[in-house]
Amino acid sequence: MQEAAFIKRNKPRWEEFEKSIKNQQQVRPDRLAELFIQVTDDLSFAQTQYPGSRVTQYLNALAGSVHRAIYKNKREEKNRFVMFWKVEVSQVIYHSRKQLLYALIIFLIANAIGAVSVAYDKTFVRLILGDQYVNMTLENIQHGNPTQVYSSGQEMNMFLMITLNNIAVSFKIFVFGLFASLGTGLYLFYNGLMVGTFVMFFYQQHQLAQAFPVIMLHGTIELSSIVIAAGAGFVMGNSLLFPGTYTRLASFKMGAKKGLKITMGLVPFFILAGFIESFITRYAWMHWSLKLLVIGLSAMLLLYYFVIYPIQLNRNGRI
Repeated sequence: MQEAAFIKRNKPRWEEFEKSIKNQQQVRPDRLAELFIQVTDDLSFAQTQYPGSRVTQYLNALAGSVHRAIYKNKREEKNRFVMFWKVEVSQVIYHSRKQLLYALIIFLIANAIGAVSVAYDKTFVRLILGDQYVNMTLENIQHGNPTQVYSSGQEMNMFLMITLNNIAVSFKIFVFGLFASLGTGLYLFYNGLMVGTFVMFFYQQHQLAQAFPVIMLHGTIELSSIVIAAGAGFVMGNSLLFPGTYTRLASFKMGAKKGLKITMGLVPFFILAGFIESFITRYAWMHWSLKLLVIGLSAMLLLYYFVIYPIQLNRNGRI
């Protein structure tokens, strides 16, 4: 095509582009993106057919104007670290709510099975919790402090040890999702079984009223975070089982990324749970109102961040 014919054919469109750039506030972002694609197509043709010509220089400048118009008002979060927990984690949580619900159901069923098993078989508690822990707890009960284990160590050492252990557990339960979600499900079931066994054991020893509120001081966040980490494992595992229209590898990459975001988002909660367990739970005989305050605030924090806040983001169009 002759250069003159090329210019004559496309000049009205280029003029429209220029007007759109000048009135960019009245142009939709998707329209600007469309204009940019069209201009770059013309620029590629001109660079091939008419290198060094004035029309090529003109189109290059016009393409630059469209590009600047597209990205001029793009919001960039200065603090990427804050953006991760402020938006990204909640976005993934919202899209993974089914897997999180499945994790919660499995955990609760395992709780019930553990409790019923202890009720009908006194040897079951030792099978699950181990003789050493059971004997130690019975000894603490005889001394009048059933939760003495939480005050047996130095605060900072406990904090570091407990926090690192909880984070390791959450990543382990997530990684087990590689085994087609089965590994995560079994590991979650075992943890739920331990909790149900633990609760029924204290009930049989007539210490549940004293022990349960003390345990839930840190357990509210800790146990909930383990369930959420299992949900992350299910997200990754299900991406292997049900790739949909994607290839299995592409689906797995997306599922692994989503699950990892959820697991990473739990780190501050495990740190908080470790702090409560190390510095607050040891005061088992504090007034019941203080226990209720800590448990209530923990529950509200979890409910807001993992349930209410993602719904709000979705309603505001940010998901």
